[in-house]
Amino acid sequence: MRKPGPRRSAENPCARPRISGGAIPEMHSATLHVLVVVFVATLIRSSFGFGEALIAVPLLAFFIPLHVAAPLAVLISITIAAVVVVQDWEKIHFSSAGWLLLATIPGVPLGLLLLTNSNQSIVRAVLGFVILAFGSWSLVVRRPPELRSDSRGFLIGCGFLAGVLGGAYGINGPPLVVYGSMRRWTAQHFRATLQAYFLPASMLGMCGYWLDGLWTSAVTRYYLLSLPVMLPAVFLGRSMNHRLRGDTFLKSVYAGLAGIGLLLLMQAFGGRL
Repeated sequence: MRKPGPRRSAENPCARPRISGGAIPEMHSATLHVLVVVFVATLIRSSFGFGEALIAVPLLAFFIPLHVAAPLAVLISITIAAVVVVQDWEKIHFSSAGWLLLATIPGVPLGLLLLTNSNQSIVRAVLGFVILAFGSWSLVVRRPPELRSDSRGFLIGCGFLAGVLGGAYGINGPPLVVYGSMRRWTAQHFRATLQAYFLPASMLGMCGYWLDGLWTSAVTRYYLLSLPVMLPAVFLGRSMNHRLRGDTFLKSVYAGLAGIGLLLLMQAFGGRL
């Protein structure tokens, strides 16, 4: 007669549960998916300087709670920006980044007001349509709009809109990308200058999460687990960024804008916030 195996009980507290078919434990499976999302989002951000915001949080939220995913994405943003600023600080247009950041600050409260006092689907649909239209038009027109030198008005306008969008939806990027593309920044200057903006902006955002009690041990745990895939992705993205030149880079930027606009439209008509 076969004796029953050990049970996980007071009689045998060290017994380990058996996993049938070699399945990955639920927590390990979620962590693996999180690491894949972090790697892809970091690679996109490091290659082009923007674009991970609409990818990271929605995908992370499939595997971990949203209140963990959102601050985790901001911590990742801080890390990417810090590494890029150290790597390529000589490529930063400090004056442009400074004016964009200063103009962002008064836009954030308006964005928060928009978040709490408007029909989110309609606003997101309008925003998505405008971004999609600009990106698509810039892809097909022979000479997209260009600024030959810094324009204080455009800097303040784009920075303010970035603050509004950041406060309402956590996506500062599109107005900054529009300004950088109009200035015809090289891929390297584009990437470095945007990170000089995102670093302090993301740090302020993380302070807000901390004050609200959302920087939890779970956020820190997933962040530490993500570092081994995040840092190689930053360096791989830098290598890819340095291969981008001229019109190829600009078309990639316009395609990225069109993609962001399309995602916003899908979210709006899909009823997702």
